[in-house]
Amino acid sequence: MAASIWNAAIDKRPALFARCTGAADVMAAIRFAREHDLEVAVRSGGHNVAGTALSEGGLVIDLQLMKGLRVDPERRTLLAEPGVRLGDVDHETEAFGLALASGINSETGLAGLALGGGIGWQMRRYGLTIDHLVSADVVTADGALVRATAGATPDLFWALRGGGGNFGVVTAFEFDLVEAGPEVYGGVVLYAAEHARDVLRAYSDWASDAPEEVTTILLLRRNAFPWAPPETLGRPILGVGALYAGPAGSGPGALAPLARLGPTLASSLQVRRFSQHQSMLDASAPAGRFYYWKSHYMPALSEAAIDVIAEHAWRFQSPYSFTLLSHMGGAIRRLSDDDTAFTGRGAEFTININSAATELELHELDRAWVREWFQALKPHSTGGVYVNFISEDDPEGARAAYGKAKYDRLAAIKAVYDPNNVFRGNQNIKPAR
Repeated sequence: MAASIWNAAIDKRPALFARCTGAADVMAAIRFAREHDLEVAVRSGGHNVAGTALSEGGLVIDLQLMKGLRVDPERRTLLAEPGVRLGDVDHETEAFGLALASGINSETGLAGLALGGGIGWQMRRYGLTIDHLVSADVVTADGALVRATAGATPDLFWALRGGGGNFGVVTAFEFDLVEAGPEVYGGVVLYAAEHARDVLRAYSDWASDAPEEVTTILLLRRNAFPWAPPETLGRPILGVGALYAGPAGSGPGALAPLARLGPTLASSLQVRRFSQHQSMLDASAPAGRFYYWKSHYMPALSEAAIDVIAEHAWRFQSPYSFTLLSHMGGAIRRLSDDDTAFTGRGAEFTININSAATELELHELDRAWVREWFQALKPHSTGGVYVNFISEDDPEGARAAYGKAKYDRLAAIKAVYDPNNVFRGNQNIKPAR
């Protein structure tokens, strides 16, 4: 169905869809929406947890048919339209031993990920996706097409890199690419949840000095990995997902300490293609389940924070609910927090608590778990949040994501490019008055 998106918990019925195939269609759709006073939503790749890709009774500017990709291997650049997903990007770039620094799931839409910041498996070596944005073609609220670059439109370019879809509809992105294999070394190491406190302490000590080539993402869930021993399936586990973003031959030595964090249940660490690594968690979050998220930025893991994690992380009821704890730092901090609209470069971790269920009853139970878990961890957080991890029910989410000074700067730019707040179907930044 046209109104279906990745998160089945979202139930909205738009009046109209504009199935765009290029910038001209987007320009016409925006003009039509303004002439008929229709609320606008923008759907790109469709991997949308907050449900902002749909509008109730309004017009959806649907970009899913815009899937053009072109790699320039000599310049090491990528031109991409907004309907592509990360798996599409990896398929093209991998043929040249290149990659876009982006994401942890091949089904994620490129546009939404990039406009919010773009954390991913290579972030500690290469930074965020927005750190590689060269230019963007943007259709603004008046239906005009603007090419945003650091030189020509520095205010808009700054705002696009982390400010979400508040400033217009991006119809084309240009990124620079990084070297990536195509073979890399990585995978997941599993530990029993009953050892979580000891494993987390050891992990925290190791991660604080880990080389920038190593990005790790902790998985707190029930084990469903088919490569693990059958007796571990369904068991509460702590997994450390890891990628060594350097020569594959150096990966085993760099990731060897993971085997010493505690008694291991299983490991999938091996040499594989980057696209295989990027898709290894896809089955954990398929389209069509009921999802609900909350998130914090965190400093280094304190003893108190570890106690809260061990106490709350496995209290979910649905077998599909999970928590991700992503290690940041490294190249993310090569830019200052003021260099882009993205906020949170100083955080050591971002934690994303996920209710995921196939039944509404379990969804409601685990929504309560997410909120309780979120509140328990709040005293141990930085107070900030990654904008791409905000759920629909938080109208003040944008202020929490950016802080007052940066929100005010974004609101001033919004007043220039979208003074009537046409693009409000997002984590909305209201135009300054």
